[in-house]
Amino acid sequence: MTRHDRTVTYTELDAWVRATARRLGPDPGVVGVLTSRSPDTVAALLGVLAAGGVYCPIDPAYPWPRREAMIAASGCRAVIGEPGSAVPPGVRLTRLPGPADPPAAGFTAVAADDPAYILFTSGSTGEPKPVVTPRGAISVVTAGLRELFGITPDDRVLQFASLNWDTCLEEILPALTSGATLVFHDHAYSGSLRRMLRMIDAERITVLDLPTAFWHELVHHLTAERAALPPSVRLVVVGGEAVNPVRLADWRALGLGAVRLLNTYGCTETTLITHAVDLHGPHTPESGPAGPLEGGPDDRVPIGRPLPHVVERITEDGELLVGGPALALGYRDRPEATAERFTELDAAPEDGGPGDGPRRWFRTGDRVSRRPDGALLHEGRLDHQLKVRGVRVDPGEVEAQIAGHPRVGAVAVVGVPVAGHTTLAAYVVPRSPAMTASLAGEVLAYLREHVPAHLVPHRITVVPELVHTASGKVDRAGSHRRYQSAAV
Repeated sequence: MTRHDRTVTYTELDAWVRATARRLGPDPGVVGVLTSRSPDTVAALLGVLAAGGVYCPIDPAYPWPRREAMIAASGCRAVIGEPGSAVPPGVRLTRLPGPADPPAAGFTAVAADDPAYILFTSGSTGEPKPVVTPRGAISVVTAGLRELFGITPDDRVLQFASLNWDTCLEEILPALTSGATLVFHDHAYSGSLRRMLRMIDAERITVLDLPTAFWHELVHHLTAERAALPPSVRLVVVGGEAVNPVRLADWRALGLGAVRLLNTYGCTETTLITHAVDLHGPHTPESGPAGPLEGGPDDRVPIGRPLPHVVERITEDGELLVGGPALALGYRDRPEATAERFTELDAAPEDGGPGDGPRRWFRTGDRVSRRPDGALLHEGRLDHQLKVRGVRVDPGEVEAQIAGHPRVGAVAVVGVPVAGHTTLAAYVVPRSPAMTASLAGEVLAYLREHVPAHLVPHRITVVPELVHTASGKVDRAGSHRRYQSAAV
């Protein structure tokens, strides 16, 4: 691993991981890690796993109420962080050892069904929903992604994704289990595409794993500025939101035929990537029914075909179900939520199973259709969940948080497309008309003190009432249509 002028060799990383495991002790349970954009977080992740514990990343930039809720919901016994970091009573704060600290003799034995990590997804209750992923799942998927990406020891993989979301594991684990170099660099997160491209060139980055919304911005920059993608890049992986066909057409016009562009799909509950398709580059079929190269700027872009370890089924109403060895164990201490999204159905021959006996499935909530070439097309959601910069957000969670403000009488939250990506807009009804003038600013300040940035609406508009359906439920879309002009 490298970060600017600091290099951590595999031998040094091994000793660092063993020292971390030694400090945590045997059976540490769930261990929260206050993440940072550095090799330290990777050492903490691997050290927790080596000790037989369960890794739970926590963003130190999150407001304290959110961090406290995550620590409680995950059942953390300890938190790795800097001295003085805030932790709830009864939770042990421990410092990450240095690479030169004395290592342990070996690793703790674990089973495939033992939990590996806990990550959080959005739910309608207003509380973070902890997804528990078993070690066997991440092992299967890591092996599959090494093959899918074609990672070799010669690769230099940029660490770009937030270390608090599962996408970062697509970068970290395939790279470090292949002998490749994982590169951290501040210019990747500076907000300047020019600076980032210069860094990619200087660091000889070969693999980029980018949120689709960010890739859209990159394509626009390359096209508008007549800039060049550094020649070291051989693979660009995108995912998290739908690929804009216009941006795909722009990418194809850039003359990047030697660069592999891979579109991916997956859920936290199904462990990283479950479906993938090459959209451009050396692995793209030159011909075929409805193949990606035949698509025009008005055609929808497929989300892919299942990876070898994935079993899929499409229900009568078009919902994609995912099965196989990479499913999460469920939501920690949430049996009702687990039963709602994880279900057992008899296997059928078309599932790739023996045709009898139950099989466990995850209900993705995504409606899909199948193209003639077998690739899936996304047809929308069966619920109200959105993707905000690649992060899954349930508007109900944001509504529940806003409803906690004492001056709010009612609220509706919707997704709004802005400049090629989805943002949140909130329509708030005050408890009293006298509160109207300052309520939007008060709600914004309240949210910033309680939830992470991806749950804070881009716009908050105070309105006299919300639109309701015939059955009396709040009509989010109707409220947006009525008031959107006032929100501009």
